[in-house]
Amino acid sequence: MKNKFPDNIILFGDDHWFHLLPLTFTRPIAELRVGILTIREKWELHLNGKSSYITQDYLAEKYPINIEEENILINSTFLPNKQLVNYIKQLSINEALLLGDELVAARLSGNQFESLSEDKDALQNLKGIDIGRERGLELDRIIRPYHIFSNNGEELIKDFELLTQGRISEPISDTNKVYGKYPVFMEKGASIECCIINTSDGPVYIGKDALIMEGSLIRGGLAVCEGAVIKMGAKIYGPTTIGPFCKAGGEINNSVLLANSNKAHDGFLGNSVIGEWCNLGADTNTSNLKNNYLPVKVWSYVDEAFEDTGLQFCGLIMGDHSKSGINTMFNTGTVVGVAANIFGDGFPRNFIPSFSWGGSSGFTTHQLKKAIETAEIVVGRRNKEFSDLDKKILEHIFLETSNNRV
Repeated sequence: MKNKFPDNIILFGDDHWFHLLPLTFTRPIAELRVGILTIREKWELHLNGKSSYITQDYLAEKYPINIEEENILINSTFLPNKQLVNYIKQLSINEALLLGDELVAARLSGNQFESLSEDKDALQNLKGIDIGRERGLELDRIIRPYHIFSNNGEELIKDFELLTQGRISEPISDTNKVYGKYPVFMEKGASIECCIINTSDGPVYIGKDALIMEGSLIRGGLAVCEGAVIKMGAKIYGPTTIGPFCKAGGEINNSVLLANSNKAHDGFLGNSVIGEWCNLGADTNTSNLKNNYLPVKVWSYVDEAFEDTGLQFCGLIMGDHSKSGINTMFNTGTVVGVAANIFGDGFPRNFIPSFSWGGSSGFTTHQLKKAIETAEIVVGRRNKEFSDLDKKILEHIFLETSNNRV
């Protein structure tokens, strides 16, 4: 008889972390949001456990690891589904799930984990089960930034079912017009009045204390997470996620705002991922389709070159703490690093390194001291603390990305 299934989850990402830059400059892969929940939150709910991380050394103090007598090790690029969760729950100690040569998950004692962390070849001592040979098994992954909005629709539906199963929504005011085949679910403290909601293509989740102002036009799927605000007259096309404590307005299509960011005014954001503590100034617009309709290329930090996404629609990828001034225009497939400040007329280039200051006429360096001062003010406005650990992380990124600014 198997022992009780362990509730200590350790999430890792290996070299895929580098392919998910600039979004992962400030976080482990598991802290990325796709659908309603972060990848960490998904695994914790599915496995009824508590997570910690294997991540980059400079992030490890903020995102530490916790090792117990028994542990479930999970590759956080994989998104949970019923089949995969079932496989993981069937693992015995010293067993691992593999996809070819790649580790998907393992059940390890504390000693086994220590051995594996010191010697990657110790993986060969585990009893491997290759789930890649299983017919009908579908595995979704996040290994590029644009996979977040590409997978957002399916993940939104799965997260909606996970969060609302067996629960009853708060009542939706009859000042709203709601129609379509998918449900709307509203958490306590949320408010929506005088809006039109079409759920034909996906559900609408309205999180705790979220506010959707009058006149908003919504086509699901849509997640408006805890404390988020949709401004008056917004036009939101799904599948879109407005992360916790974000503000959203204007026109948004198939985009994800991770948390604590603002796109509060008119302007178009499409097929994009925006990190935390970002602000898009009034009438900021993103192009998400090339004039020649060819697939979009985006900057790869690994190859230090533009790579083909295979997507016809791809807008803006923006790292944490970056800002755009009013009337900023972003070209198709633009990648912006951490703590960049973009302003002025014309299109800036398609890759804007971290700590850049300027626009189409050229860039200088956004000095670290000034960037930290701004971050402290921005975070403080939300009654949160920009900690010494956060400062150390920005300091590391500033030094690490200096070659990109040359």
